[in-house]
Amino acid sequence: MRRLLLLLLIGFAVSLTSCRNDFDFESRTGGLEFSKDTVYLDTVFTDIGSSTYTLKVYNRSDKNISIPSLRLKEGTASKYRLMVDGIAGQVFENVEILAKDSMYIFVSVTAEVADANPTDFLYTDKILFGEESNPNHQKVELVTLIQDAYFIYPGRVQNPDESYTYDELNLGVDGDGNPITIRGRFLEETHPINGNELHWTNTKPYVVYGYAAVPPNKTLVVDPGARVHFHAESGLIVANNASLHIEGEPSNTNALEKEVIFEGDRLEPNFSEVPGQWGTIWFSQGSTNNQIKNLTIKNATVGMLVTGNDETSTPTLNIENTQIYNCSNVGILARDGNIEGRNVVINNCGQISFAGSYGGSYEFTHCTFANYWPSPNQSAVLLSNENDGNTPTTLSKANFNNCIIHTSSNFGIILEKTNQNFNYKFDHSLIKFADFSNQFINNELYDFSNINLFDTCLIARSSTNNNPDFKDARNNKLIIGENSAAKGTADNTYFTFNDILNNQRNGATDMGAYNWTTFD
Repeated sequence: MRRLLLLLLIGFAVSLTSCRNDFDFESRTGGLEFSKDTVYLDTVFTDIGSSTYTLKVYNRSDKNISIPSLRLKEGTASKYRLMVDGIAGQVFENVEILAKDSMYIFVSVTAEVADANPTDFLYTDKILFGEESNPNHQKVELVTLIQDAYFIYPGRVQNPDESYTYDELNLGVDGDGNPITIRGRFLEETHPINGNELHWTNTKPYVVYGYAAVPPNKTLVVDPGARVHFHAESGLIVANNASLHIEGEPSNTNALEKEVIFEGDRLEPNFSEVPGQWGTIWFSQGSTNNQIKNLTIKNATVGMLVTGNDETSTPTLNIENTQIYNCSNVGILARDGNIEGRNVVINNCGQISFAGSYGGSYEFTHCTFANYWPSPNQSAVLLSNENDGNTPTTLSKANFNNCIIHTSSNFGIILEKTNQNFNYKFDHSLIKFADFSNQFINNELYDFSNINLFDTCLIARSSTNNNPDFKDARNNKLIIGENSAAKGTADNTYFTFNDILNNQRNGATDMGAYNWTTFD
């Protein structure tokens, strides 16, 4: 028994020694490997923090090591922030990595354009593994492009409880007579920092927090090449008797250097196609003489919200050469609107690409309304003259000339008529309508043989029949190819303007916003 007990004690001691050796760490500088030698943090705006980026550090050796010094070269003065082993900071000592193991370093930055190099606007630093005086030290470069911007945001007042009260816009009252407000403010012609906020130029981007509103009897002019970025739950409101003039021009390169772009303020590649990052461009009741040319809207909740019209016979909103993509709800939502559109392209919307609800008046020529949202129940065009109170309204006109209306679902159009004042016509248009179960076979709204409703239209009754041959619809590449059913089938009396890429229409022209092309 005593012999057995002695053997147990010896075994226990050996095991302790073994464990202690396993976790001995050798102080070392050098010999590390990294997932990248330079961490490029995507473009950020002044004083807006970046996303967090990841650097992986590998210890390929069979020794446990301790890095005596891991720090940013600029130390505590650096605008970069690190997180190492769950601890945030700029300077770390004795950072341990087990043999054949690795660790993550998380990197973010918040900086001003004044911090950047004035020649290229890059803000840089280094993560140093060991002191620079040590010839075995290693480093990983950090690089960020910082953009200055005009920042438009509501004013705020701090309350005694240290919360804030923000400026708000009054949108009217609800059914109970309570005021409806939204965080935002009216744009100013003589803002103390931004200058004339009713003229957006291309000198530097605009970043909008909350809702920026065009005051009554004023016009917001947006120059060619302007870039506008909206924060979450932000947007633009055009008030009663106010106007919006977007004056983009055709671009010569894929950089869209002359086109106006409205999108979110997250510039990282992972956010480039994420729907619902911001609110909407809201044309409120009574806004007038709105003119939009060469605009791209991306990743909104509703691309354009048109509530009512200016009660004149002319369109309240004229849209030309405009693209709207990746809206979480609707591309254009019009409620008793008055819209004329040419070369409008809408795709990938969570509900409907274009919705003409509560009646209204609409004229679209050479437009492409598609919807390739990942789920199967979305459509491209909705026309309805029913309002929230179930009182019929008048759809005085809804004309679609030389258009393509196509989806990944079965039905490209939805028609909801509640009275006799429901006037619509599709002329020389390609329409997806795959009624496999014949549920609409006796519905006069979908009588495709009625030339008063559907004049010389191509009906795509399956995914292959009368295919538009889009280049890559799910990725918003809606130019048509040489095998498109829309090729050469449009009514030539409508092609008095170039296509959306500024290519001349001639001869047997094509339906939709694009001339056909041969794909690479």
